[in-house]
Amino acid sequence: MAGQPEGMPCWVDAMFTDIEGAKSFYGDVLGWTFGEAQTEYGNYTQAYADGKAVAAVVPPMPGQEGQAPQSAWCLYFASPDVEATARKIRDNGGQVLMEPMQVGDFGSMLLAREPGGTTFGVWQAGVHEGFEVRAVPGAYCWAEVYTREPGKADAFFRAVFPYRAQRMEDANIDFKVFNLGDAPVLGRMTMDENFPPDVPPYINVYFTVDDVDAAMGRATARGAKVLFGPMDSPFGRFAALLDPQGAPFSLIDVNRTEGEMPAMTEEP
Repeated sequence: MAGQPEGMPCWVDAMFTDIEGAKSFYGDVLGWTFGEAQTEYGNYTQAYADGKAVAAVVPPMPGQEGQAPQSAWCLYFASPDVEATARKIRDNGGQVLMEPMQVGDFGSMLLAREPGGTTFGVWQAGVHEGFEVRAVPGAYCWAEVYTREPGKADAFFRAVFPYRAQRMEDANIDFKVFNLGDAPVLGRMTMDENFPPDVPPYINVYFTVDDVDAAMGRATARGAKVLFGPMDSPFGRFAALLDPQGAPFSLIDVNRTEGEMPAMTEEP
């Protein structure tokens, strides 16, 4: 995992008012187990899939329980120099919400918002390099920026990170893929009229499961709401949900694919 390339999604975490409820929910739906809460870091608690670190959950800071923002998964992008990335964020119209800070010997981080409205994190690895496994049951698989201002988001992410962009050749959908070299690492979806106006832009994180329908059943039995799906695609069978505390996430079975891969056009 050492030396993850700049712009590679490398970690996810989320703040939950009901932290025990979140642990119980994701433990049941994704099979996660949890480490000890790190009291010196606000009870930050890592989640594991088959013993490998895949995510983390954290409660609101003391005194902020009633003012905590809506629960949401935050995707972090790898950076060799978080201070330099902060400058690029500002120079390209983004907002740094949390200034670069050292997190012990784990690494350094910042939180930001791009001009299209999605929030994200940046991580400069120390001893914590990020995901210990990907695209296996319980682990992160993929993510997509959901925005109503695709032009702003596209220009920003390509300026801050060394992405190449490809557009899906489909008149019915405005979807792009950002690549590092030849490897697709992030999607961008335009939010159309199918998204209620009160739904803010966000980064949709996909977690891998070995049976989407069964995982959806566990999720809805515990109070999750289905946004769409399950549906089959060339990338896998997937579904989008809101967890009981309102955090959007998706499930995907990458082994159950259907149809041909869509044609993609390189963007200049």
